[in-house]
Amino acid sequence: MKENITDILKQALKLPPEARAALAGSLLASLDEPLDRDAESAWEAEITSRVREIDKGKVSLIPWAEARARIAE
Repeated sequence: MKENITDILKQALKLPPEARAALAGSLLASLDEPLDRDAESAWEAEITSRVREIDKGKVSLIPWAEARARIAE
């Protein structure tokens, strides 16, 4: 099976960029599970809440480079 996957990958990498992108998108879409509507609603509410906090000045933003450095510590 592994040899077959390797052969498929080699063939796919020979495709033009647009075809590789379409193939990659199709493969990723095939992994998607049905949406959890409750989770989607909860994320939407969380995002709205965070944006509101930013707009009201309750939180301060930092550049990504600084956040990444903090995470690495």
